[in-house]
Amino acid sequence: MQFRKSWIMALALTSVVALSACGNSNNGGNNAAATNTPTENSGSGAELSGSILASGSTALQPLVEQAAESFMDANSGVDIQVQGGGSGTGLTQVAEGQVDIGNSDVFAEEKLKDADAEKAAALVDHQVAVVAIAAVSNPDAGVDNLTKQQLVDIFTGKITNWSEVGGADQAIQIINRPSSSGTRATFEAFALGTKTEDLQGSVQEDSSGTVKKMIGETPGAIGYLALSYLDDTVKTLNYDGVEPSVDNVVSGEYPVWAYQHMYTNGEPNEVVKAFLDYMLTDEVQNGDVVDLGYIPANAMQVSRDVEGNVTTK
Repeated sequence: MQFRKSWIMALALTSVVALSACGNSNNGGNNAAATNTPTENSGSGAELSGSILASGSTALQPLVEQAAESFMDANSGVDIQVQGGGSGTGLTQVAEGQVDIGNSDVFAEEKLKDADAEKAAALVDHQVAVVAIAAVSNPDAGVDNLTKQQLVDIFTGKITNWSEVGGADQAIQIINRPSSSGTRATFEAFALGTKTEDLQGSVQEDSSGTVKKMIGETPGAIGYLALSYLDDTVKTLNYDGVEPSVDNVVSGEYPVWAYQHMYTNGEPNEVVKAFLDYMLTDEVQNGDVVDLGYIPANAMQVSRDVEGNVTTK
């Protein structure tokens, strides 16, 4: 009888060990798969679930959209919606809790001033890339380079024909951005060195994609775009003889650039943090960022503070 009890106990113990080993094998397989994708949730192995709404800079929008697609592919329980509207819109909406992430080409302290200073102070900055802005024209304008003063004179209405800057005898049509645009703020700050008024007859467009389309199709048009939008439908103009290339931005020789910020209102929740962490992975920084014409922030040889001061790293 004693032998029978011992045999039963041994058999039960063997079954428990076998089941435990099987369970460990399955868990190990799941964890191994997670390490090869952006699904890892702070090492917990738990599956992410939730939604993220981002809005703001259209200059940053292509990068966030592309990264979001990859992130959602690896995290089926997460839904990410990315909207444009301009940096001012993104910052205002995230400050008011309407969106989870406010995408911006400018520092929040720079855009949300005076009455909104307290709102700006509550926002947490996540810098995910650098973007350069280039002046662009319709290909038939006949110009390759504009000086800073020529650009100022064009955007303030002193120069109204391309022939005045060595181009075709054609009226200049300005395609501008609204005052809420971070791309406009960057261009005015670092290309023009001054804010400008909206001239009568100029056109304002929110979307970088629409701006590119209009410049390419409108005789005499001029505007400005992030390097990530440039193609042969528009003519990219040198600035004071300096080409708006990645190498010239990294070295600090080309001055019209800005950090790309993804702001949250306070510290982000688990799902938003996982996505922001993914934005800073090698996969995105050395993949999507470079492929789409942005520059990894850590590749810059110079840095710029909120006041616009540039220092060598």
